[in-house]
Amino acid sequence: MEVEVDSRAAHAGAPAARRLAVGPGWSVHEYVCEAGPGDRPFEERHDCVSIAAVVAGSFNYASDQGKALLHPGAVLLGNFGACYECGHDHAVGDRCIGVQFAPDYFAEIAATAAGSSKFRFPAAMLPSGREMLPHTVMLEAGGGNRDRLKTEEDLVGFVAAVVRALSGAAAMAPRVSAQDSRRLSRALRYIENHSEQALDLDQLASIAAMSKFHFLRTFRRSVGATPYQYLLGIRLRRAALRLLATRDAVSAIAFEAGFGDLSTFNGTFRARFGMTPMAFRRAG
Repeated sequence: MEVEVDSRAAHAGAPAARRLAVGPGWSVHEYVCEAGPGDRPFEERHDCVSIAAVVAGSFNYASDQGKALLHPGAVLLGNFGACYECGHDHAVGDRCIGVQFAPDYFAEIAATAAGSSKFRFPAAMLPSGREMLPHTVMLEAGGGNRDRLKTEEDLVGFVAAVVRALSGAAAMAPRVSAQDSRRLSRALRYIENHSEQALDLDQLASIAAMSKFHFLRTFRRSVGATPYQYLLGIRLRRAALRLLATRDAVSAIAFEAGFGDLSTFNGTFRARFGMTPMAFRRAG
């Protein structure tokens, strides 16, 4: 059975969907959305179990499990049959790599990863974090150019990791006011667009129009990481993708990603991915 794309591709203004890979009970699509604050969100429905890695942009997402501000590195969660809305109240556009699994296939994975085939996502998103970074990098880098067996193995590993991270967890994204969500969106976009530069707390809090303490507290509550941890994740993700896509020197990749010296990059990369940059390139 080929898994259908979610209904969001069915109306005007919906994200453009490009199929990257497909197999029995699963599919992978790239979604590029150009909607902005002037576009009205539509209520849509997840026609399968949906998990999407956000790789660019930020947007608001509301599902049966609450509301969340999606950001690069975060994972959108969609239960089978659930209605949802995506909106760009504060900025234009985003890009996601979405994985769709048939409910029975997902139930098999959940039975092992969560101990129950009836597992449903308890939250609207899984914030960016170190445990998911290797999986989201491989998802973004994989595209449709690899062997289908390898692709499906990686997807099952990705879904299992998401389920394990959420098993028994309460809602992962505490409620944030609409005003704070708008302010955080500005800071998230700025970090995404200037990740190779030296950033500081005064600068980011000013962009968000918040005091430094309120910015730190609200950012961590919404994003699931401190601003520095989030910045580090973006730098590492971009460096990892370049390691897989080019033969550029590791030092050049490190410096261009925003790391001040090679030893810091090597140590940070190994701590996050469990191997050196060169070993990651060979394994990829």
